[in-house]
Amino acid sequence: MKVKKPTKNVFFIGLLSFFGGISQDIFAPILPLYLANVIGLDKAFIGISEGLVTSGASLFKIVSGFWVDKFGKKKPFIFLGYFLSMIARPLLAVISSAGGILFLRFLDGIGKGLKDSPKDALIADSSDASTRGKSFGIARMLDTFGSVAGPLVLFLLLYILKDHPLQYQIILVACAFPLLITLTLLQTKVKETSVKMVSGIVSAKTIPDTIFTARAIPKKFYIFLAIVLLFGIGNSSDAFLILRAQDVGVTILAIPLVFALFNAVYASASVPLGSLSDRIGREKVILLGWCAYAIAYLGFGLANASYQIWLLFAFYGLYYATTYGVAKAFVADMVPATHRGRAYGIYNTAIGLVSLPASFIAGLLWDRVSPSAPFLFGAVLAALATLCFIVFIMTQRRTSAS
Repeated sequence: MKVKKPTKNVFFIGLLSFFGGISQDIFAPILPLYLANVIGLDKAFIGISEGLVTSGASLFKIVSGFWVDKFGKKKPFIFLGYFLSMIARPLLAVISSAGGILFLRFLDGIGKGLKDSPKDALIADSSDASTRGKSFGIARMLDTFGSVAGPLVLFLLLYILKDHPLQYQIILVACAFPLLITLTLLQTKVKETSVKMVSGIVSAKTIPDTIFTARAIPKKFYIFLAIVLLFGIGNSSDAFLILRAQDVGVTILAIPLVFALFNAVYASASVPLGSLSDRIGREKVILLGWCAYAIAYLGFGLANASYQIWLLFAFYGLYYATTYGVAKAFVADMVPATHRGRAYGIYNTAIGLVSLPASFIAGLLWDRVSPSAPFLFGAVLAALATLCFIVFIMTQRRTSAS
């Protein structure tokens, strides 16, 4: 049987993420520095605000996932999600109260929640099963290339505006412009799709309602999710990595370049590692990613020189490349096509909800123990989750053999 290539729709969905990534990664490196250095917020509050955006997103990821399965439409949710982020990010330049910041971060989180599950379902439904890992890798690669370009644009803006009194505020406003391009591409290039586009899968519209209710999400999905949540308790916001870089001695002007290096490694490795998961199995690649995370976080905890931060950010990019797209492909492998929107909603929601306590714990550990403590804590939990995942894999193989 001839293996199909990823569709053009996958490429255009990835292109949405490319411009969305530019906006996000102009925004992501500068925001914690703005909150800490300009507004003067402590690390625990920054942890709450960063956890809130992810947890807020999760409330709407599951809702959008259910809506996708019920109505079969994905593009309207993706559009609204990007639109809300386009509004929330520039407003941070003019609103500096703690309550206002939390509200805008929550609004940005709503935007992320509305778009992520439908976009994942759109990629899965536009892909043949034999190339699904590669399709998610392509989308993630384009997303991350945008995230390479974003920090480079940020570096230029920081350099150009280095003597401007409103340097940070101008940069926050600039985050909206790439999202305008994203919304235009969504309306003109990305096609709405359903599971009938994929070879060998029957359209959801042709399946009787009784099948929808009978085919529940498998138990193994929830076991995998529980292990991911254990991992997630130690996986605080990447804002703490940026603050750690500054703490160790990386200059503010150099931080976007460090972030660009991280994203370059991430983008370059996404497709090869996504394809590798198609050949050797998702589980093995996820295990590699979690081991990379544990090593990287241990390094961040022990780092005492700025050159070490550059090396650690590059290595951290391998964790992202081996985990994010591959884990979502692994979910698609476990869950029937008619329930994928729902499964992605549950998966993304759970990960988002755990981000709030994870980032709050990290902020408390930073403020009350030491700047190294959040990273050592994350390394230990990653090691525990890796051991649990190995047991899960072995149990599943024994069950399949019997």
